[in-house]
Amino acid sequence: MKWKRSERLVDMTHFLLEHPHKLIPLTYFSDLYQSAKSSISEDLGIVKETFEEKGIGLLMTVPGAAGGVKYVPRLQAHEIKTIMADLMEELSHSDRLLPGGYLYMTDVLGNPEMMNRVGKVFATAFAKEKIDVIMTVATKGIPIAHAIARHLNVPVVIVRRDSKVTEGSTVSINYVSGSSRRIQTMVLSKRSMKSGQRVLITDDFMKVGGTMNGMKNLLEEFECTLAGVAVLVEAEHSDERLVEKYLSLVKLHEVSEKERTIALEEGNYFENGGI
Repeated sequence: MKWKRSERLVDMTHFLLEHPHKLIPLTYFSDLYQSAKSSISEDLGIVKETFEEKGIGLLMTVPGAAGGVKYVPRLQAHEIKTIMADLMEELSHSDRLLPGGYLYMTDVLGNPEMMNRVGKVFATAFAKEKIDVIMTVATKGIPIAHAIARHLNVPVVIVRRDSKVTEGSTVSINYVSGSSRRIQTMVLSKRSMKSGQRVLITDDFMKVGGTMNGMKNLLEEFECTLAGVAVLVEAEHSDERLVEKYLSLVKLHEVSEKERTIALEEGNYFENGGI
């Protein structure tokens, strides 16, 4: 059955959105829709123009026999600003304040719509980087890691505090927690990553950066390269950061447990080259 152009456009758009950063040969669409490559090229031109005009993302074409088309999720600066503002509004309520200057964020991390938006923000920042794996530490960083991975179309590896029998052989390191200065352990299955992979590490909250630095050190055990660091909320801290280069969406500027007040501001996403 030959597809109408309107049908092709809807199905093609859905397929591209479901397969970000995947190179799709034009022959795939040509065979699927039983249409000439010239017609498919015209369809893709319409999709490309609409994606860019509406800020959905980029449609990149790769010429040659091994070429094709690839959808790259990308947000515009004003959309990212809106997401930052929505996050700050959601996190600014005084009942979120926890002892030690932490914020209750479990409900935000469990909100699939918000995590999808956050994932696309970070995917925009690392769209041009070669990312093979997203790494996080159990458990709060998992929703963010999967959201980013969804838009970059790469796997997630989860670092744990202790080994599980289901993980098989593992690699473990000791690291110093940045805020409490306690010695803690990180464990990751040997099968999780391959030597030479480029890894983006992420977490929900960062004070001094001890956990991030621990994951960075764990990468060295696997002979992998750090491609970037993404954190949802960073806390204002007088101590020296253990991680120098990172992207954050929100900064916890000041908290008063006595007054029950929370002061938030935009993170360093734009300052550090997020877009």
